[in-house]
Amino acid sequence: MSTKIPTKTSSKLPTNLHAIASASYPPKSPHPILNLGFRVFFVGASVFAIITMGLWLAVLQGWIDFTLTAFTPFMWHAHEMIFGYALAVIAGFLLTAVKTWTNQPMPYGWRLFAIFLPWALARLTWACLPQLSSDITAIGLRLASGLDILWWSLVCVAVFTPIIRVRQRRQIGILAKLALLWLAFVIFAIGAWRSDIAWQKTGVYLAFYLIIGVVLTIGRRVMPMFISNGINHHLPKNAPKVELKNAVWVDRVSLFGFLAFMLADLCGQPVIASLFALVTALANGYRLMGWYHSGMWGKPLVWSLFIAFGGMVVALGLFAVLPWAGFAHSLAVHTLALSGIGVMTLSMMSRVSLGHTGLSVHEPPKLVGVILTLMVVTIVTRGLLPIVWPAYYTQLLTVSQVLWLISFILFLCVYLPILSKPRKDGLFG
Repeated sequence: MSTKIPTKTSSKLPTNLHAIASASYPPKSPHPILNLGFRVFFVGASVFAIITMGLWLAVLQGWIDFTLTAFTPFMWHAHEMIFGYALAVIAGFLLTAVKTWTNQPMPYGWRLFAIFLPWALARLTWACLPQLSSDITAIGLRLASGLDILWWSLVCVAVFTPIIRVRQRRQIGILAKLALLWLAFVIFAIGAWRSDIAWQKTGVYLAFYLIIGVVLTIGRRVMPMFISNGINHHLPKNAPKVELKNAVWVDRVSLFGFLAFMLADLCGQPVIASLFALVTALANGYRLMGWYHSGMWGKPLVWSLFIAFGGMVVALGLFAVLPWAGFAHSLAVHTLALSGIGVMTLSMMSRVSLGHTGLSVHEPPKLVGVILTLMVVTIVTRGLLPIVWPAYYTQLLTVSQVLWLISFILFLCVYLPILSKPRKDGLFG
């Protein structure tokens, strides 16, 4: 037996069962920080960014010993920055954005905490591993790797389910990258258990390039909108509006160029990697010129995204000349990482944290410009200046680490009160 809703009132009623349920039973969580994924993961990632960089600074300065023999301190650092920090930010972003993309509910409250907890326990375990005695290191490695794989599996389930439910085919590229990231977790875990540096390196670099691929994909979707909205917000009412668009051919050249570059670099083919890095750099450089507007420079949440994308183009240019230039591969890697992960994630966290707590993204806190400027300087001191002044590499490395720490300490000072309090408009989120 079925019941029809009268036509006159149907437009006033929710259009799906999730909306009906939400109207009847408003969401509740034990604390505002568990309202949506961006809150707990942005705070967790920022705290971890300070802890792990502080530990790395202490290791390089010789203040603490690194006794773990399963992999080198450099691989430990790379693992935690990629699998620990970067993916936590991406998880927070996706566990929030998918709700907007699909109009489906995402985990909150204790369900969200159940996703966050394995990530936090994994970070604690990986941080303690260098100080564990050799007889329990193997157990610690398996525990840390298992927690990481569990955490990312839960993230994938939470993201895949609503997208598949609504059959949103345009997100297939994102889902494929998330699945490959799960594979990268497994590859690194096998390398750690076997003390095999080749497997570890493959896992870390595969994850790193996949993250940059995610950034390029999401960036080309949202940056034209973010830049144009930021500029149009302050234009007079009668002034012509700025509209920025993408060209489909640029998207395709960038996608296939970066894929070919990634595979060539992973396979140790520097000349082929150089060619496709150049193709990808030119495509995204052309795209970036179309996004430029002089009105962006007074808006830190706009110019930071532009510089982050520009930094990735510069980094790909470094990869293009790498076989003949004579500088270290790690300098190109760190330029790409600090642009596409460092500045980009800090800028996106600054923006998303305002927009999803009911605050204006057009009027961010005054310190935001300082925070993002410090991170931009980190790109220069860690990735670019060592090419020019190789004799001062150690000093420049220390400066970049200190700048990173200051940036995230300031970020927490500004955003922790925002992320840990309910929305001022009374909505859940």
